[in-house]
Parts: sequence; C-alpha cells; structure tokens
Amino acid sequence: MATMIEENGPSTLVGGQSELSSSSSRVRQKLESLLNKNMRIRMTDGRTLVGLFLCTDRDCNVILGSAQEFLKSSDSFSQGEPRVLGLAMIPGHHVVSIEVESDTLADTQGFGGSH
Repeated sequence: MATMIEENGPSTLVGGQSELSSSSSRVRQKLESLLNKNMRIRMTDGRTLVGLFLCTDRDCNVILGSAQEFLKSSDSFSQGEPRVLGLAMIPGHHVVSIEVESDTLADTQGFGGSH
C-alpha cells in the first residue's frame, strides 16, 4: 500500500494564536514517523527513485539511502534494470510526487485525507 504526501496550504491565525507552530509540530512528527521507510519519488524529468527516506530540509530536498533509479520508459511493458545509486539527494524543485510504502494501513493514518 502506498500513501501520497500532500503539502498543507498556508496556516492562519485562529483566536489570536498561530496554527503554524502546531501544524509544524504535526508535520515534524509525521516526517519522523517516515524515517527509514521505503519511498518512491517521481521527478520532473520522468525518472523515479526508490529508497529509504533518511532526511529532508527546509527546501524540500530529500535524501534517500540505498536508492535505485528507474528511467521513464517509452514502452510501458519494459521497465529495464534499475541503476543502483546508493545515497542520493533529490532537489525539492525536481520532486513531482512522493509515495510512501507502508506495511500496514495503521501506518498511514493522518496522510492522504482531505485538507
């Protein structure tokens, strides 16, 4: 089972208190729960990288460990052999989508719901 990660819109002031800190805390907890999980990242040039999520930064750059690269194939039936990259950094501005492979449905609670 895969879960799509969606970015929340801008936070707003509610009752004189910013939701930014609580929203930031929830996002941090969710990201920490994804550490060492398998991710599939699709990039703007059509490549797909699959590997273990190790970290990210404020610019949404992602570091994957044990990464493999899959090229976009013109023939949907031929996937070809993946290229082993090892440790890979994906610039945030090249990320089109991120899918997280989870072992159980309980791991995905809080993701993919309507925002």
